[in-house]
Amino acid sequence: MRLFHRDLGGTGRPPLVIVHGFLGSLRNWQTAGAGLAAHFHVWALDLRNHGRSPHAPEMTYAAMLADVLAWMDAQGLAQAALLGHSMGGKLAMRLACRHPERVDRLFVVDIAPKEYPGLAQRTELAAMNELRLDGLHSRAEAELRLEARVDDRAMRKFLVTNLERGTDDGWRWTVNLPVLTAALPDLVKNPLDPADRFDGPVHFILGGRSGFVQAGDHAAIRRHFPSVRITVMPDSGHNPHLEAREEFVRLVMQGG
Repeated sequence: MRLFHRDLGGTGRPPLVIVHGFLGSLRNWQTAGAGLAAHFHVWALDLRNHGRSPHAPEMTYAAMLADVLAWMDAQGLAQAALLGHSMGGKLAMRLACRHPERVDRLFVVDIAPKEYPGLAQRTELAAMNELRLDGLHSRAEAELRLEARVDDRAMRKFLVTNLERGTDDGWRWTVNLPVLTAALPDLVKNPLDPADRFDGPVHFILGGRSGFVQAGDHAAIRRHFPSVRITVMPDSGHNPHLEAREEFVRLVMQGG
């Protein structure tokens, strides 16, 4: 599995590797990543079955972890700072705990080391699977077709970033919808075992309006990551790198 990536700048600075969330891609991180290049040499990855990386039938944290380690080896990165958002945050936590020698420091964005059973049946996935792409003329038209199933306008815009024109001038999903749909019940589980631990520097950056991480989750975070700093951005939701980008970039660079 050769992951697609982009170098977002900062050559010669300490390396930072960014991994996106479920149904996301490195495209969601290009602007924030470019800002972080003032302090880091920034790479953003497309995880398997997302973006421009290859599709594969296996979609597990173990497989994604192996992909990222293989990518780091191919780049000659013995160690790097690792930043993960949502599903990518779960992956980053697991990699740091299982391979601490490869992670200089860890940034986790709006996710906790726990199971999220309420996400196992995402209406967004059902809407994407039901969307007929034949006769589709634009992403804007796709947004309109999704409106009946997906209330949130920002979510609809996010979902259609996964649409691109194929060689026949029709539209196709860049994500591997069948595999992601089948894998979701496992991806919402806690990626860590009780004994997993990373003693290096860790910064959890949370959206105060998100609800993905509750105050009661902080104890579990501290058990796995004893050197953690937890910051809640009160005016942000689940995507602080988009909703409050300048403050988010500042917080990450403070921890670099």
